[in-house]
Amino acid sequence: MSTINVKKLKVNELKEELQLRGLDTRGLKADLADRLQAALDAEATGGAEEEEEEEQDAGGEGDEGKLRLEDVPQQAETANDWTPAEGDQSGQVKSEDNRDTSYSRKRPYDDNRGYGYYEHREDRRGRSPQPPAEEDEEDFDDSLVAIDTYNSDLHFKVARNRFSGYPLTIEGFAYLWAGARATYGVTKGRICYEMKINEEISVKHLPSSEPDPHVVRIGWSLDSCNTQLGEEPMSYGYGGTGKKSCNCKFEDYGEKFGENDVIGCYIDFESKEKVEMSFSKNGKWLGTCYSISRAELAGRALFPHILVKNCGVEFNFGQREEPFFPPPPGFTFIQQLPLQDRTRGSLGPATKADCEMLMMVGLPGSGKTTWANKYTMQNPEKKFNILGTNAIMEKMKVMGLRRQRNYAGRWDVLIQQATQCLNRLIQIAARKKRNYILDQTNVYGSAQRRKMRPFEGFQRKAIVICPTDEDLKERTLKRTDEEGKDVPDHAVLEMKANFVLPEAGDFLDEVIYVEMQREEAEPLIKQYNEEGRKAGPPPEKRFDNRQGGFRGRGGGGGGGGGGGFQRYDNHGGPQGNRGGYQNRGGPGGGGGGFRGGISYNQGYNQGSYSQGYNYGNYSQYPGYSQGYSQPPATTSQSYNQQQQQQQQQQQQQQQQQQQQQQQQQSYNQQYQQVSYFSTTDVWGKDMV
Repeated sequence: MSTINVKKLKVNELKEELQLRGLDTRGLKADLADRLQAALDAEATGGAEEEEEEEQDAGGEGDEGKLRLEDVPQQAETANDWTPAEGDQSGQVKSEDNRDTSYSRKRPYDDNRGYGYYEHREDRRGRSPQPPAEEDEEDFDDSLVAIDTYNSDLHFKVARNRFSGYPLTIEGFAYLWAGARATYGVTKGRICYEMKINEEISVKHLPSSEPDPHVVRIGWSLDSCNTQLGEEPMSYGYGGTGKKSCNCKFEDYGEKFGENDVIGCYIDFESKEKVEMSFSKNGKWLGTCYSISRAELAGRALFPHILVKNCGVEFNFGQREEPFFPPPPGFTFIQQLPLQDRTRGSLGPATKADCEMLMMVGLPGSGKTTWANKYTMQNPEKKFNILGTNAIMEKMKVMGLRRQRNYAGRWDVLIQQATQCLNRLIQIAARKKRNYILDQTNVYGSAQRRKMRPFEGFQRKAIVICPTDEDLKERTLKRTDEEGKDVPDHAVLEMKANFVLPEAGDFLDEVIYVEMQREEAEPLIKQYNEEGRKAGPPPEKRFDNRQGGFRGRGGGGGGGGGGGFQRYDNHGGPQGNRGGYQNRGGPGGGGGGFRGGISYNQGYNQGSYSQGYNYGNYSQYPGYSQGYSQPPATTSQSYNQQQQQQQQQQQQQQQQQQQQQQQQQSYNQQYQQVSYFSTTDVWGKDMV
């Protein structure tokens, strides 16, 4: 039984689902929805080939080739208008239909909110761990030249026939490049293959300022290169912008190309002293693009390679009966080469037990990313996939350059979307037999368990980076100078307060300390815990307010729960503005406090009680700024009794105000923790 809710899918999601099933993707949204629903009904009655796993609370583990809106781990936020509802941790996305009716408030822009901050915000959420992911089993003829599912980005979706694919495009994924190599490379002959851009996938959620939202780069690279074609040595690409690129050097070449164009890719090892690479567009020869020395190649094979951004593509390695366009004389499609003349790319681990998952653990700036990159370079045969927001940003490059904080849009929104992409990639990764390094802080014990559980069966290890406090401060300062402040101080303090050293056990096979060993690290972590707790706000103050029920939730009925609960809010400044506790009334009540603390140099800001009877403005009492609530008047009271009761309560208020002024000198201006309660309610209905 499929869990896809067709009504919630956007046009591009509908097209992705239809394309995955080999169905027509043309037509209006209603037609696409009907077509997909019919296909889902047929699958339900006939039995689907793959069983959909049940979606979990924070994003499911279903077939990663079928990304739905529910798969995004948090609210969907467009790059133009990010209004996440506070406290919403359901993991579901607000659709366009209900976005306007959701209750939310815009977060203020903060220059200090880099990817480290959003990683921290994710880790502190108390989600339940996901169950271990099931493996994606493949049954494919390995002698064929096809897209290599092991040698590709996790967010590049490969069709079952392995000759076509497309990237994920939902939300932040639309900013990402996705790359893949073929299963075989060549070292001799005159070889070619073709690539057709079948579709430029709709990405209307991207801002209009986004440069080149649809582009493809095609070419050749070594098996040891990363998937970002044309951005390192021995990686040669030709892009749809009419540029060729190698080692991030972009030069004009050929023509621009796009949807429905067919690009031919040719490599010649025989004609001249140098190895030449050239391209064609729709059968038109574009000339030699690269000439490299054989000594530079040193006998290493070059593999067909593609890098796409929001485009669906199809390959012809020679498996088609007829090519899209006839190749130049003397060139042979790579599939038609004898198997012994081809070079097989790296093979992935055979079982999960052969896979490694290394979880970095350490505070921001401690050196986790540096260690991960160095370890990956030292172990090229393992082809580690680094899972981290920094790695995501590497795949958002424009013309080979990283997006910096002068990015035209909201930088914090882009970073948050990158964090959402990472959460989804971690889910996909657990289903792929590869080696991974999880490059995040992972200082929360709950986050360590939650992230490792889906990788059950892997060799799960924690790599703890714990430098001395002096080294950490020095590294943090250096990083801030180079990249700007990534994590606000309050977030770092919260991480310190909750830092838990991992232990080998049910979800970790081994814990490795890179710098300070555990015996040395434990006292420092305890020091960090204490430092973070002292610097943080006091815990929530809970009490039983008899008139409003526990924590002020009671009341109800006629006048309802005055009182309310208190939550410390340390936003107050020297004036006491918005400082102290927030007093919140119970539901159904007539009064229940207001948001604010005590301000000693402004009048009572609640104005007058004009509901049925005006009791005047209490600004005559200077410095008084707190909400108050009276019990509901009973119908048996006379008007005079009510007046007398009110006068008594006014006298009580004056006495309380005098007490506050006496205590004012002893209060710390930064943390005002004053909370007084009196009783009042709407009287009008009993006084008519």
